[in-house]
Amino acid sequence: MHIVDGALSNPVVIGGAVAAVGGIAMGLRSLDLDRIPTAGVLSASFFVASLIHVPIGPSSVHLILNGLAGLLLGWAAFPALFIGLLLQAVFFGFGGLTVLGVNAVNIAFPAVVAGLLFSGMIGRGSPVQGAIWGAIGGAFAIAATTAMVAVSLALTGDEFLPAAKLVFFAHIPVMVVEAVLTGFAVLLARKVKPELFVKGGAA
Repeated sequence: MHIVDGALSNPVVIGGAVAAVGGIAMGLRSLDLDRIPTAGVLSASFFVASLIHVPIGPSSVHLILNGLAGLLLGWAAFPALFIGLLLQAVFFGFGGLTVLGVNAVNIAFPAVVAGLLFSGMIGRGSPVQGAIWGAIGGAFAIAATTAMVAVSLALTGDEFLPAAKLVFFAHIPVMVVEAVLTGFAVLLARKVKPELFVKGGAA
């Protein structure tokens, strides 16, 4: 789901960079010492999960796991996912440096929203109920990310509208897979370390 260098107009690139700086600042302020190991693990998970990708037009299809990051980290998902994107751009050329801000916002902001909406529900009820909410949060994060990628492309020009629609529909299977993976991850976390969700994961 990385948008490549040169695909977006300058105003979209600049706006994305400014928004990313704000999101990273918010994330760093909320990242306490106890959650740094979790942030590191989730950043690495995102890095590895999205290495295997299928190019589609100016974007690509791959797993992201940003929903899980948002559910566990809240705003701290921003710097965690940004680091993963930066390393991918530097070492593998995925996306690019000029669009790093836009890609970070498109992936990290839906993660934050998923955390705000669903992490509190995960901490209530049984682990299975928490896993269901986790699955919904994982699917939501992917849907929101694809929508934001589509908007980023559409804002650049009408010629990108077909690509924007393709990006959204191509990620429907990814939403299903991410929902299953996130649900099982939440189920495991609720059983072995339920305190991860005591704060709602969105501090």
